[in-house]
Amino acid sequence: MDLLALADFNLVARHGGFGRAARAAGRPKATLSRRVADLEAGLGLRLFERGGRTLKLTEEGRALFERTGILLTELDEAAAAIASGGEAPCGRLRVSAPLLFSQTVMGRLAAGFACKFPEVRLEVTTDDRQVDLVEEGYDLAIRVNPDPDETLVGKVFLRDRLVVVANPGLALPQDGSTVRAVVRGAGDGAETWEVMTAEGVSRLAVDPVMRLSSLVMVRDAVRAGIGAARLPVSLVTRDLDAGRLVHWGDVAGPEIELWALYPSRRLLSARVSAFLDHLKAAFPNGTPGELAIYID
Repeated sequence: MDLLALADFNLVARHGGFGRAARAAGRPKATLSRRVADLEAGLGLRLFERGGRTLKLTEEGRALFERTGILLTELDEAAAAIASGGEAPCGRLRVSAPLLFSQTVMGRLAAGFACKFPEVRLEVTTDDRQVDLVEEGYDLAIRVNPDPDETLVGKVFLRDRLVVVANPGLALPQDGSTVRAVVRGAGDGAETWEVMTAEGVSRLAVDPVMRLSSLVMVRDAVRAGIGAARLPVSLVTRDLDAGRLVHWGDVAGPEIELWALYPSRRLLSARVSAFLDHLKAAFPNGTPGELAIYID
């Protein structure tokens, strides 16, 4: 495949048209059009749908753009790093992170990273779904308890655990009566919670009186005395220390693990390596207490 033609195709796809691409790159429009046409002929595929005033990627063109755009960027960065005699992190770094981590931590974490590496253009997208890193053009994803995926590699950088908490005005029932509960989302239909206390494991019958889409919202509702909730201990450490909430016990089950993942078939770029080092510096032991420090 002609890499120059492929680079011109990516240039046109990124700018959404031959004219805009030509103006941005200072290149003749006719040259870009000829290069893309040669690439289409070589591949035996139509990469763009050409209208009177519009230019739209075909399905094959979109797939080629998504798969080759990042690779071409990495080639440019590698050449620039070799020419400058170093591997200083630079270029765009796209990170996908879950909602709670983004709301409570990512702002300060990203600002600290930007101060260390001003040549990196960091873009963070908040998404609780498991994005496809290669198809959607992400360099790294932060995921909670991810399923095994042979296409990704990475490491655990934080651990947390779930606890049952309530406003001090709400008493822990001792007679087996039902507890008012605040839960996240419509999918939590549990009627009982298993809670580990000093006396052993007990089962709490719960009545979900409120369903909210964010754990931060759940915490705030519990503070107001609406009911009890299962929440990450890092999110409520300050409230427990201040007496705004009381600890009824730990939720039985595995720990919460936060992983930093990246595609296994892609060379680890300097910017991804720098972000992983930044995570390690922020959470050297990966404990809930270190995470709680970040949460305001």
